[in-house]
Amino acid sequence: MLKDELALLPFWDNLTKDEKDLCEMSALIHHYDAGSYMSSDCGSRRCLGMLRVISGEIRVFILSEEGREITLFRLNAGDNCVLSAACVLSQITFEPQLYVTKDAELLVIPSGIYGKLMETNLNVRCFSYELATERFSTVMWVLQQILFFGFDKRLAEFLLSEYGRTKSTEIHMTQEEIAVATNSAREVVARMIKQFVSDGLIESRRGVIILKDIPGLRAIK
Repeated sequence: MLKDELALLPFWDNLTKDEKDLCEMSALIHHYDAGSYMSSDCGSRRCLGMLRVISGEIRVFILSEEGREITLFRLNAGDNCVLSAACVLSQITFEPQLYVTKDAELLVIPSGIYGKLMETNLNVRCFSYELATERFSTVMWVLQQILFFGFDKRLAEFLLSEYGRTKSTEIHMTQEEIAVATNSAREVVARMIKQFVSDGLIESRRGVIILKDIPGLRAIK
């Protein structure tokens, strides 16, 4: 299974035989239970390594000095993450936190090994910075949403993104989980869901949101 998962890495075919052997000897498959935090200390930086999600879901967030969590993005099956190897990416100056929202299996290339691959292989280095740039663009989009958009639009965008991701009009999340995902308070989410129900946009049941009017959600400005 390890070799099969390594072969799915975007840069795998561009590694030398020695580099592939190094990965096969060093990479691990870890299981994490839902509700756990993922980290390993590397000096003062959190530095787990390069990750590939085999199954499950990971929430990536930052923590303010006041203790407020800001969700940046989520990782699902097939997604890769290099921000978890921040200690080998000198341009990454913030410390992302990783929280397991659904039981997960992950392929992990330890940060020390991944750092060596970046030093010796241009393809790995390019992949790393391209993915980091992509994630940074997502972070900027999240901050723009928080700073400039009303919560009605933010909630509508989130519901539509879940619809696009799952291909289902039923979103199985609690109001607390939606609040965390949208960087809001549960009370604010509850009020807006009540408004959306009143407008005929959604139906709300315990732990489930059912999308009733997708064009209407898209029309929210």
